Amino acid sequence: MADRVTIQDIADALGVSRNTVSKAINNTGLLADATRERVLKKAVEMGYKQFSYVNIYGSGKPEVVLPPETDKREISLFTSSFIGSSHFASTMLDKFQRELSSVGYSFTMHRLQQHEIESLSLPASYNAERTAGIICVEMFNKDYCHMLCGLDTPTLFVDTPVAELNRPLRSDCLYMDNQTQIGRFVSEMIRRGKKRIGFIGDISHCQSFCERFLGYRNAMYLSGLSCLGEYCITANKKGASVPGYDPYREYLTEEIQHMKELPDVFICANDFAAIDTMYVFKQLGIRVPQDVYLCGFDDSPESHVTSPTLTTIHIHSQIMGFSAVHLLMSRIKEPSLNFRRIYTETSLIYRESTED
Repeated sequence: MADRVTIQDIADALGVSRNTVSKAINNTGLLADATRERVLKKAVEMGYKQFSYVNIYGSGKPEVVLPPETDKREISLFTSSFIGSSHFASTMLDKFQRELSSVGYSFTMHRLQQHEIESLSLPASYNAERTAGIICVEMFNKDYCHMLCGLDTPTLFVDTPVAELNRPLRSDCLYMDNQTQIGRFVSEMIRRGKKRIGFIGDISHCQSFCERFLGYRNAMYLSGLSCLGEYCITANKKGASVPGYDPYREYLTEEIQHMKELPDVFICANDFAAIDTMYVFKQLGIRVPQDVYLCGFDDSPESHVTSPTLTTIHIHSQIMGFSAVHLLMSRIKEPSLNFRRIYTETSLIYRESTED
């Protein structure tokens, strides 16, 4: 037998078609469970190492198949922002690094400078000869992300730029569930008689902000209520590239002052947008929760200590870190897999900003 076991070798050994083996290994198409299990078992017996998971027969639990020995044992983190302890990705990356170590990979971090992003150049600290895969966090420049997707290196994005209709990212992507808990929150607010609900957040900032707005809009529609543009503040100050600092507060102040009336509730794209909104409200003499309810997203440490404390949606960072490792490892082992979009669970937490 050839040194490298192929799909055709497995098909010949079982007397089935190459297409059947491909479906079983890549988990695509319709195939009987017994056939899929027989193919995977034979693949393990023959030493086929190009697919991501095999089933531990009888247990129902996946087991990661370690890649063959290689000089490329380094995973590179690319980010355009400082990821402090308040960012959900801080805990996620801690779990990610621990899981990587358990399968024999090291981890390096590269914070990109603006000139590197604008020139579509890789950071000087990046070593392609050692790098087995790239994970991107807070990377929202579309051109740079597409450039990374064109490298011959497995890449995973944790959140992405807002999706383009005609040019999707050719990469695996990992998100938190941005819609389910917002839907639950809207339903609960309506039950409490709070039917005028608005949204605050720059929906062009990233895919997650956009999806949170869509979750709000869909929940309003499914509840039979209008999603009024006069209650939504969905952009940023002209020329500003990111939310969450003084120009954004200036923009919020202008938009809120132009409102004829406030809604009963504002859903914010994240906790920092909510905290900025609280700051603006205080300057304008608007009280939370007496005059308007407020809900954030992330469950950042700051959400626990604001006054009032902030109702928010918790991101389970540990499972995101775990999922990131498995997505990236499976892509390294089998680069030809179809691209995947994975969402992890979130949880709604009520606090004082909604009188809870």
